[in-house]
Amino acid sequence: MAGTLKRKKSRRNIDETSSEVDMPVISALDMDNPSSDIEIYAKEVLNALIADNLPPTPNNFSLYFDRLLEDKSENLRKQIHSILELEENNDDENTIALEQSLKQGFSSIKGILGVTANLYKNMSLMTKILEKRKEELADKPEAKEALAIISTLENDVTKLNSILKTQSTQMRSIYDDTAKIVKNVENETIFDNQFGVYNKRYLLTKIEQEMGLIKEFHHKSSLIMIELSRELKKSVKNDKAVLLMIRTIARLLLKTSRRSDIVAHYGNGVFSMLLKHTDIESAKKASERLCELVSNSNFFLADREIQLKISIGVTDIDPEFSVEEIVVSALDGIEKAYELKNTDYAVSLRK
Repeated sequence: MAGTLKRKKSRRNIDETSSEVDMPVISALDMDNPSSDIEIYAKEVLNALIADNLPPTPNNFSLYFDRLLEDKSENLRKQIHSILELEENNDDENTIALEQSLKQGFSSIKGILGVTANLYKNMSLMTKILEKRKEELADKPEAKEALAIISTLENDVTKLNSILKTQSTQMRSIYDDTAKIVKNVENETIFDNQFGVYNKRYLLTKIEQEMGLIKEFHHKSSLIMIELSRELKKSVKNDKAVLLMIRTIARLLLKTSRRSDIVAHYGNGVFSMLLKHTDIESAKKASERLCELVSNSNFFLADREIQLKISIGVTDIDPEFSVEEIVVSALDGIEKAYELKNTDYAVSLRK
């Protein structure tokens, strides 16, 4: 009985070069005919996906497109990125912009409510002033006409004050309803306004999604947790300065990350990077590069120059464990790095 034997293809880490398939070589991009060079590179990406036995879905293709491009010349990378910018359309960025607009709108409503409340207080103060002037004029018979005018004015102010109070109550009700809507939206947001990266909710969702993909396609992905050195925090002893340092770390993470990486604020100044299709060894190299980048970024506090320093925990994404266990493992890596003292990062793997 005839049959076919399918060869099981081994997974590779796409940060390394594969020799399973002959890849077309492109050394530079011909700007007179850029489409042809893009086509050649696209075929290279497709061959890499086939070599790794991965389906050429848009997400996989985009991820491999970015990663394989890192091995090309700087000139080629810049030229291809300039072409990609012409059609760039990031749904997440659009969502983030919408979230920011919504929060700004809510802040404006809150400001209107505050102005209305102050107006109501001023009207109440005006009523009290009129009452006081009326009492002063009551002891002066020659001021009867003025007293009558004040009484009329007092009645008008009282009516206006009553109307304003009713409208203020209505506005407060509208504000409360809007606050509930914004709160519900915040529970579904993906962006951390304070540091300009993704938030914890989005991170956990992406880790869970990646676990499902790993279970299906058996590739390697990693998670790293990053925080500003605790020793540095203690030495600075200035909350505002520490916050600025943490924000600087966030910007550096975005600067060094690839489009397929997920940079998020986990909480309390701890950041995370989900490195898709990246094994532990490559995650360690990424951590080394990140530590070096941060250490070369000095921070000035008054006349004092401070060298930034971070601690990193590294772990793998294993679908046999829960999202929480994976996150805790990466956080344990940070603690391990502090214990080792001679390194800024450490790997933590679950047993």
